Amino acid sequence: MTDLRLVFMGTPEFSLPVLEALIGAGHEIAAVYTAPPRPAGRGQMEKPSAVHAFAAARGLRVLMPETLVSAEEQAAFQALFKAGGADGVAVVAYGLILPKAVVEVPRLGCLNVHASLLPRWRGAAPIQRAILAGDGETGVTIMKIEEGLDTGPIILAEPVSITAETTAEALHDELAGLGARLMLEAFDGLAAGTLTPVPQAEDGVTYAPKLTRGEGRLDWTRPAAELERQVRALNPWPGVWFEHAGDRIKVLSAEAAKDGPGPAGEPGALIGKALGVACGSGVLKLKKVQREGKKPQDGAAFLRGYEMTAGTVLN
Repeated sequence: MTDLRLVFMGTPEFSLPVLEALIGAGHEIAAVYTAPPRPAGRGQMEKPSAVHAFAAARGLRVLMPETLVSAEEQAAFQALFKAGGADGVAVVAYGLILPKAVVEVPRLGCLNVHASLLPRWRGAAPIQRAILAGDGETGVTIMKIEEGLDTGPIILAEPVSITAETTAEALHDELAGLGARLMLEAFDGLAAGTLTPVPQAEDGVTYAPKLTRGEGRLDWTRPAAELERQVRALNPWPGVWFEHAGDRIKVLSAEAAKDGPGPAGEPGALIGKALGVACGSGVLKLKKVQREGKKPQDGAAFLRGYEMTAGTVLN
């Protein structure tokens, strides 16, 4: 393994395992680029990103430009490589598009960890979109960044299974760890000349647009299997919910069941005493729910303390 001098670009917690791995492997981090502090919490106090907090605690140089398209910011980036001889850039969920004047500077390139098997699920929310679509597998791709959206040539990729129990939260953590290992292997291989980027396939391209808050609302006219995937994919953010009698009730865990003999009932109708809800097809059993300002409860406990009976039709 060759010790390299690298620039790191990342913002959320998903980025941290890669930064930790690069430091642990002995690579020098010339600078860390991350998003500026943003208002957060009830008080809307400005909070540094997870990467910012981690890097600052270790005395790393932290840069927080709002954009990289200005000539001034691009010149500052280029100076890191001209003066210090940095070798490459590791990018993990940074949040800014890298312009051509940035991408073409490092001798080993700008390598990106993408949480899917490209070209499937290019874009902002590949983990959640894979679960929503019912995919049987996803993975991590290390690609060399070019100007297009996640279109660069692939250096390494490794699959991960998605089961009927896989949640976005668990998959996030698994892929973050895998991305750290593959990023180390990618830089080692490029530095040694044993890895060559391969263009992405032209077939099988899909896009994973950014999640919106409205996607968390449950639509009981859809199949129960789809709603169950929605619960697994969209917790903790934007969260999954329905409304009843003016209350917004979050659904934290659910299970899809097939219809018994005969119709299950009108979509949205409560069935039995275990908080089952009739859907467009099948029944969705709400295993854990939470009212605003209350603690999470299992379905049976929730019904005991809430005025909802079998036959009640939810919005």
